[in-house]
Amino acid sequence: MSNSSIPGVRAETPVTTAAQTSDASATALGQARSVGEVLAQSQVEEVLAELDRDLVGLAPVKNRIRDIAALLVIDKLRTNLGLVSEAPSLHMNFVGNPGTGKTSVAMRMAKILHRLGYVRKGHLVAVTRDDLVGQYIGHTAPKTKEVLKKAMGGVLFIDEAYYLYRPENERDYGQEAIEILLQIMENQRDDLVVILAGYKDRMDTFFESNPGMSSRVAHHIDFPDYSVDELLEISKKMLEEQNYVFAPDADNVFQRYLGLRVQQPHFANARSVRNALDRARLRQASRLFADRDRQLSADDLRTLTAFDFAASRVFQQAGVHPDE
Repeated sequence: MSNSSIPGVRAETPVTTAAQTSDASATALGQARSVGEVLAQSQVEEVLAELDRDLVGLAPVKNRIRDIAALLVIDKLRTNLGLVSEAPSLHMNFVGNPGTGKTSVAMRMAKILHRLGYVRKGHLVAVTRDDLVGQYIGHTAPKTKEVLKKAMGGVLFIDEAYYLYRPENERDYGQEAIEILLQIMENQRDDLVVILAGYKDRMDTFFESNPGMSSRVAHHIDFPDYSVDELLEISKKMLEEQNYVFAPDADNVFQRYLGLRVQQPHFANARSVRNALDRARLRQASRLFADRDRQLSADDLRTLTAFDFAASRVFQQAGVHPDE
């Protein structure tokens, strides 16, 4: 009697698992003989298109990512044809000011590496010094190894990596974390890609003080600051994601705000834009809240007006009127 005739028992149907699909894709990728075939099987171009679509500006960065993708595609074809060579070094260094898209690009890089078969999972684990370095003897090694365990098969992104090295403190345990990282970056580079990130000048000093780390990082990518026009475009994308819009002329006021804000200390590119929009939303909420009897439309609730930006203290501090 078949299972389908037994009450309460479903007939078994073949199930294609994700692992089987992945294995089939890997097999097809291993048989590719042209760039077009590798791109079709890996769908890497989707990630590159996503990079162009979702991230404003960053032309030099996008070009470098495309160059690295091209290197990996050609290396895959060489492997398929039996042209054995040492696997390309994939550890990277992203340098630039805060808010310039380093983490976002790292996430796309993890996807590219995974789709081309250079890492098993393609996930990103983002950490800082506090996630790696302990506070007492014997604490650092377990912390660092636990992070590495989570990152295996993907990409480990270490933000402000220079804080791992504090030569002025002889009792600091950061050097122990660095030594463990160096060992893994060399011995298990076929299962983990490490991306270090931070300010350019500090990363340069970090590499000078740690030549072993410098020798293991092949790709150094500079992330430029955004222009005011690019920051305005980023703000419109952020508002769209949150179902907000600029009122007529509000974007002009915000553009003038950005022109002043970029000249002030502690400006953090896209992060500062997000913070400014959050404050504008706060002013909008206060403005609408004050008129309690008014019937509010969807447009009222989603529109940020020129006033919501003109009230910023950035204009006051600069002694500039928002309409100037």
